[in-house]
Amino acid sequence: MAKVILVEDDERLAQLTGQFLESNNFAVTLVHDGAQAVEKIVSTQPDIVILDIMLPNMDGFSICREIRNSYTGPVLFLTAKDSDFDHVRGLEIGADDYVIKPVEPYVLLARLNALLRRGGGPIASTDTIKLGQLEVDKAARKAYLAKEEVELTSYEFDLLWELANNAGQTLSREHIYKCVVGREYDGLDRSVDVRISRLRKKLGDNTDQPFRLVTVWGKGYLCSKSAWD
Repeated sequence: MAKVILVEDDERLAQLTGQFLESNNFAVTLVHDGAQAVEKIVSTQPDIVILDIMLPNMDGFSICREIRNSYTGPVLFLTAKDSDFDHVRGLEIGADDYVIKPVEPYVLLARLNALLRRGGGPIASTDTIKLGQLEVDKAARKAYLAKEEVELTSYEFDLLWELANNAGQTLSREHIYKCVVGREYDGLDRSVDVRISRLRKKLGDNTDQPFRLVTVWGKGYLCSKSAWD
């Protein structure tokens, strides 16, 4: 049973959503105040966090920014704001996905399950990829650069694994969305671009002229085989 913390100030909506998730084998903890959310998430370490943006005392963006130092599980934003600025801002500070309210319960359930499949549970494989000083351990879901662990969200790890596992090959956005995000690319969503940018910063790449995670214009992204020494 996956543990979920739902941070939502609309108590009626939170209660209904919680009841639905509990009927689908989730253990749900409700938090209605933004100021209480950080401590609850960090101390509980749930399998996934559902985070509203507009909250009393601390907004969802601030909560996400605070918890990312000590919580690496998936974070899904639940937002009434349908604007690219909100979406990109959320992704930049470490969110893994977002849904726009009002959302159909089974759509929310599908998104949660997709995030948990990407990041949850023990993995039997012991595959490890080594590219120079970069090491990506699939079983432990950890990445190391020059023997130093690189702190990655579950989404970022999956994205890096897919790129490193296909090092030297250009992966299209369509391929990345299907294999990593778990849905078809709609031609408009730029969330993969945002996360590639975050990965570059964490992996010591040149953000202006990247040489490790390379943009192949009009085609997609390529992980270099020889740029990790």
